Amino acid sequence: MSESSMPTVAIVEPAESERAVAAILLAFATDPIARWNFPDPRQYLLHFPGFIRALGGSAFADGTAWQADDYAGAALWLRPGAHSDEEALGALVEATIPQERQGEIGAVVEQMARYHPVEPHWHLPLIGVDPLHRRKGYGAALLQATLRRCDQDHLPAYLESTNPANIGLYQRHGFEIMGTIQAGTSPLMTPMLRAAR
Repeated sequence: MSESSMPTVAIVEPAESERAVAAILLAFATDPIARWNFPDPRQYLLHFPGFIRALGGSAFADGTAWQADDYAGAALWLRPGAHSDEEALGALVEATIPQERQGEIGAVVEQMARYHPVEPHWHLPLIGVDPLHRRKGYGAALLQATLRRCDQDHLPAYLESTNPANIGLYQRHGFEIMGTIQAGTSPLMTPMLRAAR
């Protein structure tokens, strides 16, 4: 990809947050974990946007949500000290996930907590590219927007890959696999850390 054809990445203005949510919703339509939670398409479309907003926490308000080329893709980064909205996530799980699945989700969340860094770091809970625009460099551009900041501040970055197809992209940007997360019937999730540079 030539310099002139590199995607343009910009901060998502709070008033445009629903456009970023829509891009991520499209991107996760075939994501193993998202669809394990919501195998029914109608339930996925109805409920997953709430999970996107809750997982993204204060990213929109903090100016740490990025979009590429007019919302071909979006990434919701959480600055050091910021977190997903755990209260909203708990309420969403309780209200939208079948009771028999909630125990498995709780076990997955417990395992996630074991890998999550305790030192200051940037966290990437969600990144996605509209399927119409995949393989055009948007994912890389969305990663680089904040990884440059990580390097300036000499801070690590952390994510959990919910789709094995994306692990190579993350590895090319310096993330290393820490282990695997899986409980009951859940698909594998892969926690990954990019060390401070």
